[in-house]
Amino acid sequence: MRIVDRFETGLDPYWRVTAIGRASVTAGSGALRLTAGPAHVYSDAQISDYGMSDFRWRPPVRLTVTACATPGADQLRGTAGFGFWNQPFMPGQVRLRLPQAIWFFFSAPPSNMQLAQGVPGPGWKASTISANRWQFLALAPAALPGFLLMRVPALYRLFWPIGQRAIGVSEHLLDSALLAESHTYMLDWHADGATFSIDGEAVHHAPVAPGGPLGFVAWVDNQYAVVTPQGQFGAGIVPLEQPQTLRLDYISIETSENLE
Repeated sequence: MRIVDRFETGLDPYWRVTAIGRASVTAGSGALRLTAGPAHVYSDAQISDYGMSDFRWRPPVRLTVTACATPGADQLRGTAGFGFWNQPFMPGQVRLRLPQAIWFFFSAPPSNMQLAQGVPGPGWKASTISANRWQFLALAPAALPGFLLMRVPALYRLFWPIGQRAIGVSEHLLDSALLAESHTYMLDWHADGATFSIDGEAVHHAPVAPGGPLGFVAWVDNQYAVVTPQGQFGAGIVPLEQPQTLRLDYISIETSENLE
């Protein structure tokens, strides 16, 4: 299977469009523009290829995206990115899925999802998470005392790598300045790991990756989340005083038979 879109004549009907609050999704002349704001309410501009539960992608898969964002990362707020995930909560559904994601992901303070030891919570990242692994389920009953132990710096340094491996987290902080320029991002997703590349140069090798199925998503919004090993949790929105746009010039998703 192969999906390719260069946005030359508009948006392909394949994509599912989401525009919430002060957001817009426009395509044509070789570019897709996802724009949120200015806004003081939750605003999300997004395309995806899944509905309520019909996630279709499993490894091996190669994703290629040419993208940039305005304004630069020093002025971006909320979150933005592209890749694969399983949207753990769907409106109208009672069932909550444990999160799985493999993507290029940006978040700005006050976001703080510091799940990889030695990697800051906010920033532009190559990232994986796979919380449905048996290792995480085995450790879940010890979550509450674990949060308390992780507040002791020495114990955090000693024991959090075990928790990080259990939830399948692998992250690498990228240069946020890249977001202001057009670059080609590639993700080679395999059953036993993944390679993230920018302009043909590998920037991160993840030793673990989700098994799927996951759906493709690209978005920009004005929300934030706080999740730390020390048991800090929070979420909300930040006001956008100016519009912010994630522009995608090219998307290609290829399964294994197309890569041989």
